[in-house]
Amino acid sequence: MSPPLAGEIVAPPIPEYLKKVYWWAYLHPKAVHLFEREWLVNLILWGNYQPLCDAALADLRGAGQQRILQVACVYGDLTERLLGLMEPQSRLDVIDVAPIQLDNLQKKLAPDTRLHLHQQDSRSLSFAEGSFDRTLLFFLLHEQPEEVRRATLAEALRVTRPGGKVVIVDYHRPLPGHPLYLVMKMILGTLEPFALDLWRQEIRDYLPPTANLVSFDKVTSFRGLYQKIVIQP
Repeated sequence: MSPPLAGEIVAPPIPEYLKKVYWWAYLHPKAVHLFEREWLVNLILWGNYQPLCDAALADLRGAGQQRILQVACVYGDLTERLLGLMEPQSRLDVIDVAPIQLDNLQKKLAPDTRLHLHQQDSRSLSFAEGSFDRTLLFFLLHEQPEEVRRATLAEALRVTRPGGKVVIVDYHRPLPGHPLYLVMKMILGTLEPFALDLWRQEIRDYLPPTANLVSFDKVTSFRGLYQKIVIQP
């Protein structure tokens, strides 16, 4: 392979943890074919896919021109719905480290000049500080090892302008007595080995200690199994 030319953007490699732990969900072509079914995504989330999308979109909506960053592609219609609520002069940038996920997203969406796809690693974004009005992390953090999760959150805060919003939707420790408590603990512990971190610690604990936040708001749903966090840097 020839070395990159000066000034050439080099695509990041697929992280080892992603290849080892999540090849079956995001990297294999048969996985994309299997999981790109909204009914299946909804089943995985126990019928909560649309309410969780609604919760995320409620804090991404805004009047006038906006620039929004979606960190990682998502199975289902979330990105399509996000584009549907954006103004014609707004812009949506979506990053993912896996080319197959970017290709899948492009194929399932109608052509849209507002949409810009980038192969990037969430730990090291190429965007300038304060580039975005809104940044979305939808069920991403539970799939990342602690050091990657910390770097992703730091980058999300860095590229979001002061007074903007970082919107996070993810798993959360359910309330005692939740009928799915043991089932979810078994599923996550078996298939998603980093996910139980979010049962043991608050997402706030993974933010940079020097982060200067205007606000940090958290709400839970489905008896605590899911959480939405809205951060204003």
